[in-house]
Amino acid sequence: MVSPDTIRTAIGVIGNGTALVLFLSPVPTFYRIWKKRSVEQYSAVPYLATLLNCMMWVLYGLPAVHPNSMLVITINGTGMAIELTYVALFLAFSAGAARRRVLLILAAEVAFVAAVAALVLNLAHTHNRRSMIVGILCVLFGTGMYAAPLSVMKMVIQTKSVEYMPLFLSLASLVNGICWTAYALIRFDLYITIPNGLGVLFAVGQVILYAIYYKSTQQILEARKRKAVAMTEVVVDGNATSDGANAVARH
Repeated sequence: MVSPDTIRTAIGVIGNGTALVLFLSPVPTFYRIWKKRSVEQYSAVPYLATLLNCMMWVLYGLPAVHPNSMLVITINGTGMAIELTYVALFLAFSAGAARRRVLLILAAEVAFVAAVAALVLNLAHTHNRRSMIVGILCVLFGTGMYAAPLSVMKMVIQTKSVEYMPLFLSLASLVNGICWTAYALIRFDLYITIPNGLGVLFAVGQVILYAIYYKSTQQILEARKRKAVAMTEVVVDGNATSDGANAVARH
């Protein structure tokens, strides 16, 4: 008979895989940013929130804080590297106040995690106390990571367009939340259960919005395309008329 710990480990491995997919899901978005050399209307908030979340979970998984949490460390350490890459691209292709805001938030996050680590490791002297302190913070920031797309969801409702809310990212968030919620429930870990359970709810909300506004998004994109074609034709016709008038004047 398969033990609960074996099942939990297997689900944790699957969770690592789905989390990696989640971390890599914005790659098409950042390819577009890199190609256009502009962040357009994309927000850095979800990536900064995810970065802070990953840093806190790496701290939570350290042997000095919460032993036997190697799966938590490996995936969140990988996530840190990936999210730092995304934030670096935001810094590279944004300017002015937007760039300064991203840089300021990044510096604040790094300073905050360093301060928490120093305080917890020096002032809390048992694994239970350290796990509780860092775990509560992980719940807060994990919830923040999953709730960060709410700003994008608000924009979707206002514009009736899902152009800037990638479906793949929403689906990856949903699958990842389900896996880690199951992982936490087998050997009950409140600190992992709460943010991931909420993450499932937020991701379901995003998928529902995508279904509601997909058709209107296509209509908006088609109208934009027709407008661009019409403007091109006007420019071409205007140039042709101008050339004709110049020819008549010469004669």
